[in-house]
Amino acid sequence: MKLSQLKAAIAVADHANFSEAALTLNLSQSAISHSIASLEDELGVPLFSRGRHGAVLTPIGDRIVVYARQVMQLTEDMHREANLQKGLHGGQVRIASFRSVATNLLPTVLVQFRGQFPQIGIAIIECTDDFEVAQMLREGRADLGFIVFPVSDGFEAWKILQDEYVILVPPNLGIDRSELTWDEIEHMPLIMPPEDLYPSDAPLYQHLKQHTSSLNMAYSINQDSTTVGMVDRGLGAAIMPHLAAQPIPPEIRVLSLPTPFYRIIGVAIRRDALHIPAVFAFLDQLKSYAQI
Repeated sequence: MKLSQLKAAIAVADHANFSEAALTLNLSQSAISHSIASLEDELGVPLFSRGRHGAVLTPIGDRIVVYARQVMQLTEDMHREANLQKGLHGGQVRIASFRSVATNLLPTVLVQFRGQFPQIGIAIIECTDDFEVAQMLREGRADLGFIVFPVSDGFEAWKILQDEYVILVPPNLGIDRSELTWDEIEHMPLIMPPEDLYPSDAPLYQHLKQHTSSLNMAYSINQDSTTVGMVDRGLGAAIMPHLAAQPIPPEIRVLSLPTPFYRIIGVAIRRDALHIPAVFAFLDQLKSYAQI
């Protein structure tokens, strides 16, 4: 069944005449007759009673044409929706992000973006880490996503900000200085995620192994907010990205590592995907907030 056949049936029903339907659709009368005959053959029922006074819908033809009109309306809606997506007056941008970026960076960007493009919808997909973000992008479930550099093959990415790893120290550890030594960190009870839990944490552990002989892992925790809460209750210190630690209770001391270490956060899109203009508009907005 072809849309051209449905168009022909609707036109004949509207004009009760094959020749007038042909004029409306800018087709020959024989083409209209062939379309109607093919449609009737496929459905196995007569749609029109033909006579000297034109073509009149049969009872079943009358019901079939109702469905044909619905199909054509849905087709028009599909084209309209697609045209909205191709412009900047509609559509949706799907953004995959891990919590620290979704909480601390995205709200500011979204306020500015919605002010410029109020008709573009935004969907935020919260992920556990940037490995899950990359999966969302590969599977086509997100248009753009926040990731930690370096970037895997297949993505085009832009650096947005540099996030320092800091050590959060509770008051009961008696640290009243602005600097720590690696020896002091070795002897602190630490609250950290398991070493092999998140791929993005691997560079941090490599950095720690370069400067320490061992670490006192008191608790293995994989939730940022839980870790900060435990530090606040004096259960240990924690090494984590500054952005991930937000909001930090005022009693906690925030210190740099003796040898500073950073993660680079960027935004990525799939290189081989077809992106609508709204995605590039959002990328431009993000780039204006880039700090590096």
